[in-house]
Amino acid sequence: MKSQHQITLSIGSNQGNRLANIQSCIALIHQEVSTVIRVSRLYETPAWGFESDAFYNCALVLHSTSSAQKILNQVLKIEKHLGRIRSNQEGYQSRLIDIDLIAYDEEIIESEKLQIPHPLMQNRNFVLLPMQDLKLDWKHPVYQKSISELIAISPDDSVCTIVQDLKNPLQEIPLEKFNYIAFEGNIGAGKTTLANKISEDFNAKTVLERFADNPFLPKFYKDQNRYAFPLEMSFLADRYQQLSDDLAQFDLFKDFVVADYHIFKSLIFAKITLAEDEYRLYRNLFDIIYKEMPKPDLYVYLYQNSDRLLQNIKKRGRAYEQNIEAEYLDKINNGYLDYIKSQTDLNVLIIDVSERDFVKKHEDYLFILEEIKKKL
Repeated sequence: MKSQHQITLSIGSNQGNRLANIQSCIALIHQEVSTVIRVSRLYETPAWGFESDAFYNCALVLHSTSSAQKILNQVLKIEKHLGRIRSNQEGYQSRLIDIDLIAYDEEIIESEKLQIPHPLMQNRNFVLLPMQDLKLDWKHPVYQKSISELIAISPDDSVCTIVQDLKNPLQEIPLEKFNYIAFEGNIGAGKTTLANKISEDFNAKTVLERFADNPFLPKFYKDQNRYAFPLEMSFLADRYQQLSDDLAQFDLFKDFVVADYHIFKSLIFAKITLAEDEYRLYRNLFDIIYKEMPKPDLYVYLYQNSDRLLQNIKKRGRAYEQNIEAEYLDKINNGYLDYIKSQTDLNVLIIDVSERDFVKKHEDYLFILEEIKKKL
């Protein structure tokens, strides 16, 4: 199930440098609102509903966890920042920039300040034609028609001319050049959340660790000495089986694959939890398995200090994790960092996210993307 909403915006300008206005608007939305996933071509269209200079128009798609109302508030701020002054004058007017919220998933929203889908979208070619470029799997929730079907019955006979292609901000961060990226981190670092978001934004395949049903995990947190070895062995077997099965489905030379773990995490935890003789046996088995596993093109370690990790663990509320101590998390962090240093054949990127919240703060998510981009 997708964790983010698919939001469609329509942008127009018919004053000043129309192209620059549109380009600045797209960049600001991507930087300050949410991730711009797709951008249509740029169209020149006659003014609709009033006499004025022709407009430049485009459409774009965002991914966001924010509500429709919050998105609307944010884009209105961008309009104001770009110089638009909304007046109380009746009727349509020329404008430096105009941003309309057209669709929010396939939801129907009717409030005093917001109507979704936009009530006039089906009558406007300058909305429908750019939306068609986005190639969305979307149907109008009221009319139950696709964009192409709406175009076919649109009463608008105005001619919209293609001007040029527009740059998608994500094209500047071609993560898919790394065919296989593994995200790792301590307990509560947010690796699964980040892997899911990147997979949605970049249309990647996912390999996510299955661990919630491990019968030894709750027992381990109650009695580590007794259950450490069976826990680590079951994790190693599960991770090997899952990675073998999941990665076999993909072509690691063509597909873009994002994982929220790499198998050598098994060795990190085993070194902390196992007695010395148990660890020697475990290490022998691990080395045999590790040689067979595909190595990620990029291994990203999300570092968080233990205080922040404990806050995250408390928030997510898994009962069997609530007694984890900072000392244990410190050992895991140190184990990862020590082992990473020894891996000369692994392309490693360590990102300190202790003071960042890439779930709630869009700029922190973009920071991570930029750090990965640098490795290209």
